[in-house]
Amino acid sequence: MKTTIKLLDCTLRDGAYVNNSNFGVPCIQGIIKKSEKANIDVIECGWLKNDPHQEGSSYYHIPDDMLKYCSKKDPSKTYVVMIDWDRYDLDTLPVCDGKSIDAVRVVFPHGKHREGISVASKIKEKGYKVFLQAANTLAYSNKDLIELAECVNKLSPVALSVVDTFGAMYPDDLDRIVNILSSELDSNIALGFHSHNNLQLSFSLCIHFASMLYGKRDIMIDSTLCGMGRGAGNTPTELVANYLNQKYHKNYDMNEIFDAIDMYMPTIQEKYKWGYSTPYCIAGMYQCHVNNIAYLLKNHRTNSRDMHNIIDSLSVSDRRKYDYDLLETKYLENQAAKFRDDDSIERLKEAIGSRKVLLIGPGKTTKDEFDLIDTYIKKNDPVIIFVNALNPLYKGDFLFLLSSIRYDYAKEVYKDQFKATRKILLSNIKQDALDDEIIINYESVIKRKWVYFDNAIITCLRLMNRLAVKRVGVAGLDEFRSNYNESYADEYLPTLTTEHDYNFLNKEIQSILDDFLAAVKDTMDIEFVTTTVFKR
Repeated sequence: MKTTIKLLDCTLRDGAYVNNSNFGVPCIQGIIKKSEKANIDVIECGWLKNDPHQEGSSYYHIPDDMLKYCSKKDPSKTYVVMIDWDRYDLDTLPVCDGKSIDAVRVVFPHGKHREGISVASKIKEKGYKVFLQAANTLAYSNKDLIELAECVNKLSPVALSVVDTFGAMYPDDLDRIVNILSSELDSNIALGFHSHNNLQLSFSLCIHFASMLYGKRDIMIDSTLCGMGRGAGNTPTELVANYLNQKYHKNYDMNEIFDAIDMYMPTIQEKYKWGYSTPYCIAGMYQCHVNNIAYLLKNHRTNSRDMHNIIDSLSVSDRRKYDYDLLETKYLENQAAKFRDDDSIERLKEAIGSRKVLLIGPGKTTKDEFDLIDTYIKKNDPVIIFVNALNPLYKGDFLFLLSSIRYDYAKEVYKDQFKATRKILLSNIKQDALDDEIIINYESVIKRKWVYFDNAIITCLRLMNRLAVKRVGVAGLDEFRSNYNESYADEYLPTLTTEHDYNFLNKEIQSILDDFLAAVKDTMDIEFVTTTVFKR
């Protein structure tokens, strides 16, 4: 049997999750035109939505909205758009006239294949070719897959695609799914594969998929330019196209693909971020919806260990959806909001007494302005508290930590100083103290009003306020600069933020500082010992 292997580029559709579909007119027109010239078999131009089309968006209300981006079609290509099975009013969809799109892809979740196929049937009646996307195919049991194939056969769409929604598949998972579907689907229905790169397996799974089915039935592989897609992203078009050229004698024009990347992707990449990361690896490990990961990153800058524990605490069904109230509850549970620290507060009050306190933060000025700090120490004989980072230039009394990453780093890199310094740890790090550790309730020293609400030095200042400390010197409260290692005395200090909008971060720190200073204006005298852009 003569079979085909086709490449479907879905940059304008799946990439729309990244930039909310705001590609701009030149980009949409250009990607479609370059895909045509590159001989991409199937070009997915965006979504059909109920809202009116906005110029420059790859969300269309009706197929004719696409005409301004693709008025002259290449008859050898298939032009498709996608709908979510229950989020588009089919009464809006006109009968196919062939001027714009040729086909509609219908995506439906696990457990809703009958409803999704019913929607696709109505679209087919209007003259469009139909493609089906079985989201989260990994959740289908063998029995589910057989039933899915039976229902799909009755519709006889162009293709059914296996979708690794959470980027959680391993080769044996793909083997199980593909072997069942391929044996049960009618031979005239192509089998497709759409993969996400949470576990860095996306491209290799596409290779495996092709090797399993080539010569047995028509197959189709989804991809996007530069792997553009929500979270960990997708399989890169440039990788798949080159592989299919090399191994399956396809004729995709790599120069046109690279031109599309050079012309349109850098502007998008400057504004938006996607691709493999540890948090999205955790999403793949647990078959977890990426919105849960995005929430924890944006609202709490959750470190990997805590994120792993939070996602692990969710039920299987809760991981696959996103309930932000539930997620917030789990986050607070993880941070040990109810940890009692009365004894810890008394121990610290006794240790500090009425002395001045000097907070030495991780900023680079602690190295560049050593003389200023040394003079302050000699003059005031303060209790010295390192904040979220040890500094070998000074001998401190305590190390205050609110990050488990910084705890581990200090313990491993500055072993002797770490052992010699008593630790003040927040309860998000641990709850069972060693002899040289004092644990403070995390929730008692933070204030949730900002994106970056847990600035370490200001958090430590809140602790000083709880201890009724009257006089505090602050060193190393430096601004974030254009390059991460410009900000800290230790250029290898692990980053605690995945964001790079340092201008925004600096404004947040100033706002948090203003709020705190207003609250303690009559009870605490704060002196900035080193140079800082932040104002009293």
